[in-house]
Amino acid sequence: MPRPLKISASVLAADLGRLGEEIERIDSAGADWIHLDVMDGHFVPNISFGAPVIGRARDRTKKPFDVHLMIAPADPYLAAFAEAGADTISVHAEAGPHLDRSLEMIRKLGKRAGVAINPATPASAIEHVLDRVDLVLVMTVNPGFGGQAFIPGTLEKIRRVKALVAGRDIDIEVDGGIGPETAAAAVSAGANVLVAGAALFRGGADLYAENVKALRRAAETAIGRVA
Repeated sequence: MPRPLKISASVLAADLGRLGEEIERIDSAGADWIHLDVMDGHFVPNISFGAPVIGRARDRTKKPFDVHLMIAPADPYLAAFAEAGADTISVHAEAGPHLDRSLEMIRKLGKRAGVAINPATPASAIEHVLDRVDLVLVMTVNPGFGGQAFIPGTLEKIRRVKALVAGRDIDIEVDGGIGPETAAAAVSAGANVLVAGAALFRGGADLYAENVKALRRAAETAIGRVA
């Protein structure tokens, strides 16, 4: 049986000047999770926001906060993001030498632990930490900026991650260039959590619900083809 399909709305594409309102709107529109990209201008070439902003936004929805840390080092900040209200905290395999320790720390903080891998990082990089994780995040663009085009070669990596997961209680998430035109391919390859920003927040708040429905419909066309 395939894992439940989840749509995680990336607020990087929202009006950050009205972040709380945007979170409420995309929640009402039907998003399952709220995806929060934390960028440090060092690990990735952009700066977004940190734990204080996430903490201020936490009371605007009861939906899970899916926090993606594109920072290095990550370990000194894990407790702050846990306290701010993260439900899942994902760290990059490339961000530090002690990935197993980072994932253990997240678990000890009472949060779901995720591991993210960049397009050039092989799936084998996470093989020995799968017993520590609740989620694997396969980047389908190079991290740092929203609105990039999906990299088709990452589909094979999603399939390899699916094979490595091998029935464990682990979500497979994809992030980058996800919209109605790429959702079915990602789900067919093995993903069950779709991070989308531009595809959900385009057109203004009146269209958010239709955008979510369009993405879900596209993904659901592949559900029956997932092994």
